Amino acid sequence: MLKKICICLTLAAAAPLWSQVQPSATGGGFTLDDTQMMTPPPVSGSAYPVVVGSETRANYVSIGGVFTAAYLDNLLLVNSPKPISDETYSILPTIGLDRKTARHSETLNYDPGFSFYQHTSQLNGISQDGNGSYNFHFSPYATFAVQDSFRQNYNLYNQANPFVGGGPTGAPGGSRNTVVIAPFENQLENSTTAGIFYQYARNAMIGATGSYAFSHYSKSSQVQGLDDGDTAGASGFFTRRLNRSQYVGAVYEFSKVVTHPIASYTLSHTMFGFYTMYLTENFSFSIMGGPQHTTTWSPAEPQTGSWTPAAEGSFGWQTMRSTMAASYSHVVSGAGGLIGTYHADTASLSGRFLLSRLWSVGARANYSVFKNINNNPSLLFFGPGGHTLDGTAYVDRRLSERLDAQAGYAYFHESYANLSTATYAPNSNRVFISIAYQIQRPLGR
Repeated sequence: MLKKICICLTLAAAAPLWSQVQPSATGGGFTLDDTQMMTPPPVSGSAYPVVVGSETRANYVSIGGVFTAAYLDNLLLVNSPKPISDETYSILPTIGLDRKTARHSETLNYDPGFSFYQHTSQLNGISQDGNGSYNFHFSPYATFAVQDSFRQNYNLYNQANPFVGGGPTGAPGGSRNTVVIAPFENQLENSTTAGIFYQYARNAMIGATGSYAFSHYSKSSQVQGLDDGDTAGASGFFTRRLNRSQYVGAVYEFSKVVTHPIASYTLSHTMFGFYTMYLTENFSFSIMGGPQHTTTWSPAEPQTGSWTPAAEGSFGWQTMRSTMAASYSHVVSGAGGLIGTYHADTASLSGRFLLSRLWSVGARANYSVFKNINNNPSLLFFGPGGHTLDGTAYVDRRLSERLDAQAGYAYFHESYANLSTATYAPNSNRVFISIAYQIQRPLGR
């Protein structure tokens, strides 16, 4: 029922926009001028870019493959009495599409993967990773956008294409997507978001979004303390431009998180006020905050409600030679894989710098802290909370027009009392090298 409500909210928001025209409005622009409004990061839902300005491209189709070899000092196997190290190899065919016209644009990336372990061959498997987006301009004043990402049997050891991807997002809840609770368990995940954005006056814009996401652990029965989850949500916003570079606005966000087979439920209503400044069209920062009301319950726990402050912030910077993005979130929410409701502090950081035409370096890091808001002993046993830290540093080398190489180091640490692997061996280190071959063909406009 909640999924149907989210879809209806999105369609209802779009319906009146099809016939409205305002001569002074031009929604969906990407330049700082007197008429076109930017869609600020707190309401756009888009990730900050991870490519530098000189690498930005559009209207192409690509096909290729990535081979990765890595060494890990701790596989974090659930039933292992001690850390186990291994060498891993993965082969990922890649397919990509990017097309833009005056009225619509679409992007698509799909990476099926094959992973092999040198000694622990029982972990060999197949994975899939895909994401896509579509934007359509009903008129110069109204834009519809939908995004979807899908992962199957995806974990830190059978990673998707390391040469593509997005950075943190500045939207409410965006930094919560960096949560990594069970990075080494095979999972099935999908996340879909659809929204409408309408600039109805020279300096005013409104919009609405609906979203649904789920995660499923294929071997959850073997991992004590992990649970499947579903999240549905909807939001609406109003933003006003103060001048060419400054925006203010308000966002209302509703979400419902359900975990199963051990049931827990979380409903949240959040009202954010936000401020965004564009120092240039490629450099912005946003801050937002407001009250959040959360209601939680489970079969063993009656409904309880509470008010807490919520705050988020982000910035993105892209030049011809570098890019950097960061986000921070302090909210009450569910936590992917854990049972119950948590005070969550999450942060993400990514950056890349082009040293020369052939060399570049980059890094990314995520940090999450969760504290269970329930005092029920049974719920605390399954999810008292904890923290996660992961980071990667890498160097890229362009070998030829179609061939690239990347080498790097990744670190992972987590501490959760209810997860056995996070108790006796909480750290994992990984060194890797990847070779990518890609053929690109331009598409006509």
